[in-house]
Amino acid sequence: MQALWMLLASFFFASMGVCIKYASAHFNSFEVVAYRGLVGMLFLWGLTRWQGVTLGTRVPMMHVWRSIVGTVSLTAWFFAIGVLPLATAMTLNYMSSVWIATFLLGGAVLVQGRGSPIRQQAPLFLTVLAGFAGVAMLLRPSFNPEQATGALVGLMSGLFAALAYLQVAALAKAGEPESRTVFYFSLGALVAGAIGMLFVGMSPLRWPTALWLLPIGLLAVFGQICMTRAYSSGATMVVANLQYSGIVFAALYSVTLFGDQLPLIGWAGMALIVVSGITATVLRARSMPQSPPEEP
Repeated sequence: MQALWMLLASFFFASMGVCIKYASAHFNSFEVVAYRGLVGMLFLWGLTRWQGVTLGTRVPMMHVWRSIVGTVSLTAWFFAIGVLPLATAMTLNYMSSVWIATFLLGGAVLVQGRGSPIRQQAPLFLTVLAGFAGVAMLLRPSFNPEQATGALVGLMSGLFAALAYLQVAALAKAGEPESRTVFYFSLGALVAGAIGMLFVGMSPLRWPTALWLLPIGLLAVFGQICMTRAYSSGATMVVANLQYSGIVFAALYSVTLFGDQLPLIGWAGMALIVVSGITATVLRARSMPQSPPEEP
């Protein structure tokens, strides 16, 4: 089921990206982050009331850390988008899955020794690398030497995204419900976006362009909830690999909605992403009884 939750999350995030593309002509990045957080908080407040879930938590500092690393990742990604080609910024951000696989495999080696975890987890690690190769083929990133700072920031966005996803898994193992975890992340996004708006200003809310802010917030919430449920399963490397499917959905949106052309190498990269995701899921299913759970 974690595979289906991650695929659904990727679809929601890709759909959110389409809405952001339309909204970015009228609102700056900090406004989008702030309104996304505000809509998410309002929706989740109603959802938690309906579910009977309280917003009080026994692990407040875990939520603080998740909000900090998630917001830093988002801000760094927006900065990288501003100074790098979009394909390069997205590729560097999607290195989060490679970072996650590296952290998990390295941690397993340190805790269990070199032999067993490498034999059990290395095939999954290779599927993550294959998926990332597919992302690179699809997006074909490039940058000039003078854009080295932007590339470093983009790389940092992927690293902090990996830390945020691992913290999501840790919160799930601590017994935190998805709605509470996503509520506090939305709160962090609202605060960070509002602080940024103090420096860059605020655009007027005009009809009907302001309507784009509503689906951005709702799709972000749906994607975060599905992603949180996927990472709570324990099959972290499989979920990290399936996260690449967001690029596939985004590419299909680009072709169908915006009339972009996808070359043959792009279609080949898309196929590699799909195959690597299926392979990771099959490998995990076959090794589940023998493989230790992946601890963040």
